[in-house]
Amino acid sequence: MDSMIDDKFIFGSVLIVSNQMDTLLGRELQEHDLTTKQWLLIIVIENSFDHDPSIKEVAKAMGSSHQNVKQVALKLEKKGFLLLEKDKNDARVLRIKLTDRINVFAKESQLKAENFTRKLFKNISKEEMTATRSLLEKMLFNLAEMEKEIN
Repeated sequence: MDSMIDDKFIFGSVLIVSNQMDTLLGRELQEHDLTTKQWLLIIVIENSFDHDPSIKEVAKAMGSSHQNVKQVALKLEKKGFLLLEKDKNDARVLRIKLTDRINVFAKESQLKAENFTRKLFKNISKEEMTATRSLLEKMLFNLAEMEKEIN
């Protein structure tokens, strides 16, 4: 019975934490004319790839659809944060190339980002962080398996 209570608590809490983070982060990003989804796309590209990724690669890394990533990327392109370029070997593939505007944004927002992160993880021990990371990795794996079952 206790594990069922934990399951429901964790499930609901992940959704609530996600919503609250989205709201607070959205307020912080407003001054840069960015949404949290746009910011996340930038962060995923910066941290997950050592090359200009395709929209398909970014969609997979974000757990999102090709169409959603393309829409977000088009908005970021209009704002000057990235360029969408056809692949040199396959014109059907669109690659995402971050522009220098990302560096300006990073410098302007670094202190606020560090402060946000510090406050978010205040009073959470290294052991708790490690256990939470392990739990989330397993949940992400299970979600990927569930996705495979659907497709």
